[in-house]
Amino acid sequence: MLPERLKGIDAFVAAADSGSFTAAASRLKITNSAVGKAVARLEQRLGTRLFARTTRSLSLTDAGVAYYRTCAKILADLEDAEAVLTAERLEPAGRLRIDVPVSYGRLHVLPHLLRFANEHPRLRPQISFSDHFVDLIAEEIDIVVRIGGPAVWQPSLGHRLLGFERVIFCASPEYLKRHGPVLSVADLKQRDCIVYKKADGTATSWMFKETENDPGVRHVVDGRIAVGSGDAEVAAVAAGCGVAQLPTWLAQHELESGTIVAILPEASTVGLPISVMWQRSKQELPKVSMVLEVLFRTLTTDSDQSRER
Repeated sequence: MLPERLKGIDAFVAAADSGSFTAAASRLKITNSAVGKAVARLEQRLGTRLFARTTRSLSLTDAGVAYYRTCAKILADLEDAEAVLTAERLEPAGRLRIDVPVSYGRLHVLPHLLRFANEHPRLRPQISFSDHFVDLIAEEIDIVVRIGGPAVWQPSLGHRLLGFERVIFCASPEYLKRHGPVLSVADLKQRDCIVYKKADGTATSWMFKETENDPGVRHVVDGRIAVGSGDAEVAAVAAGCGVAQLPTWLAQHELESGTIVAILPEASTVGLPISVMWQRSKQELPKVSMVLEVLFRTLTTDSDQSRER
């Protein structure tokens, strides 16, 4: 028999996740009234309301949000423990939180994760997209993929370098036809430049190389067009608005279709590192170890191809 303080937690979390008692009942394979009674008893025992109810909606109160965070973690930890101890140890199952870069994640990581999820229906991946560095432990994230890296690696985290970006200068054929070919790095400074502007308002710098063996120097460029999205950079170049310095993984489709063309090949350079990080304490769980293997295999291949372009 469950201790009194654990009763109703599964019904509460299921209702919070699904947004209704009906959906929670379907997920738990019990009746609507059983879910409602379990939550009501839990609220009575805690002495506070966990849900704000109307005839049309169900939402967490402030107290409910705080309680949900703890309860969801407890259930996830129990799920992990059971996954390790069951006879089906080799089958990835349960909730897995993965955070990936916005553009790189959509283009190169998400397809592999969705394919893996289809092959393993007991897995419940939660995939978020962000470009800032996250605290895996504090934010309870199992795996992250990142371009670039934090200043200090935490000993509690595993880390694997997958490769490096390849960064090129590019423009559309239409732009080059209207304004003439770009013949040198110095010529770039006289062109319409499209730059990426970060959330803090600063523009990312460009790496300038005169020759293939030149280590290069970084300079902030005064762009005519500044955008806060890598996809928007590609769109602006494809629209003939100017010249940009882009990683090949971001403009891969447009480069292959000819919508965008590479210029000044001798000035192409190695960009930021592409890495995977994970919580070491969870790496033996099948859902973590098998997803890591997929990322190591597929993203390393993608990075190698990116370097060759």
